[in-house]
Amino acid sequence: MKKIILGLTLISTMILASNGASLYSKCAGCHGSQGEKKALGKSKVINKMTKADLVTALNGYKDGSYGGPMKGLMKGQVAKLSTEEVTSLALHITTLKD
Repeated sequence: MKKIILGLTLISTMILASNGASLYSKCAGCHGSQGEKKALGKSKVINKMTKADLVTALNGYKDGSYGGPMKGLMKGQVAKLSTEEVTSLALHITTLKD
């Protein structure tokens, strides 16, 4: 039973990660292919953030409670992301290295 649960967990993590990679393609123009850039010279370097921090930031951009000068731009970018997509995107970003 433990092997089945571990296997299902691994498969779901792989699915989330691949979906995150697809979602990240829209982010790479500003944040860099590896999340290594400060978007437009103003954001944090996102590949240094934890999954929890990324989820908080993405959800905060969605509801307008997070962000600095690029708050409005980012709200538009993440507005239609589902909870699962936010998690997938955050998980993918944590795998990026510069």
